[in-house]
Amino acid sequence: MSQSIETVVIGPALGNGGHRALGLGQWTRLRPGLWIAGAFVLLLLVAAAVPQWLAPYDPLDATARLAFQPPSATYWLGTDENGRDVLSRLIFGVRPSLLMGLAATALGLAWGTLFGLLSGLGPRWLDASLMRGIDVLLAFPDLLLALVIITFFGQGTANLILAVGIAAVPRYARLVRAQTLNVRQAGYVEAATTLGQSPLAVVWRHVLPNAFKPVLILAIIGVGGTITAGAALSFLGFGAPPPAPEWGGMMAIGRSFLANAPWLVAWPALTIILTVVSISAIGRELLRRSEGKPL
Repeated sequence: MSQSIETVVIGPALGNGGHRALGLGQWTRLRPGLWIAGAFVLLLLVAAAVPQWLAPYDPLDATARLAFQPPSATYWLGTDENGRDVLSRLIFGVRPSLLMGLAATALGLAWGTLFGLLSGLGPRWLDASLMRGIDVLLAFPDLLLALVIITFFGQGTANLILAVGIAAVPRYARLVRAQTLNVRQAGYVEAATTLGQSPLAVVWRHVLPNAFKPVLILAIIGVGGTITAGAALSFLGFGAPPPAPEWGGMMAIGRSFLANAPWLVAWPALTIILTVVSISAIGRELLRRSEGKPL
C-alpha cells in the first residue's frame, strides 16, 4: 500500500507560492457527498468536545429492566444488555476514538518524518540502514505489528495509541523520504544553498515544508485507518476496559447478543464506517487540490 501512495504523492515539488486556497465559487462547486462528509465530521467534532449537549442520557446509567430495548421513540438506537442508551454511548465514544486516531497519526507522522528526513538527506550508509529496518517493519501488517507492540507494553488507551502510532511510522517514513529525495533536487533548494544558507536553514525553510505538505494530507486520510485499527484492537480486548463507551469495545460485547439484539453491533459498526469514509473523502479532496486537479 505504501508504494502506491508514494506513486501518487511524488510529483513536481511545491514551490513557495503553493496552490491557491478554495474561493467561494469553488466551494459551491464541491460535490454534495463532500458537504455531507464535512457535516458529519463537524458533528463528530461537536460530539467529541461537548458530548453532553447531544447525548439524551447518561452513557453509564444502567437499568436492568430496560435491557435490550429495540430502537424506539424513547431510545432511538435501542439499549444494551445493561439497559444503557446505545445512542448516548456512541456519542460519548466519539472523543476516545477521535483522540486515539489523531494522537496515533500524529505519533506515526512525527517519527516517520524524522526518519524520512534523516534517510533522504543523510549519507548513503544511513539511508540504507534506515530503509532496511523500515522494510522489515513493512513486511508485517499494521494490525499485527500493533498487536505485538501492545502485547509487550500491555493494554490501555495510552498503549493503544503507542502501538497504532508505531505501526504507522514505516509508512510515513517511506513517504517523507521519497518526497525529500524529490524536493532536494529542486531549483529553489539549490539556489538557497548557493546563496550561503546553512544546511539546517535549507532543511527547515525549504525541504521540510515542501516535502511535508503532501504527506500531511495523506496523514489526514490515514486518521480513518488508525481509528479502524484502534477499534479493532479494542474489539480484541486491548482498549479501555468496560463500561467505558468505546466503539470497538461496544461491538465486542454486542457480538454475544447478536441473535436477539443485532443493533448492539450494527450501530457502532456503522458509526466507524461513516467516520472513516467521511474523513477519507475530505482527505482525498485535499489531495486532489494539492495536485492542482479541477473539482
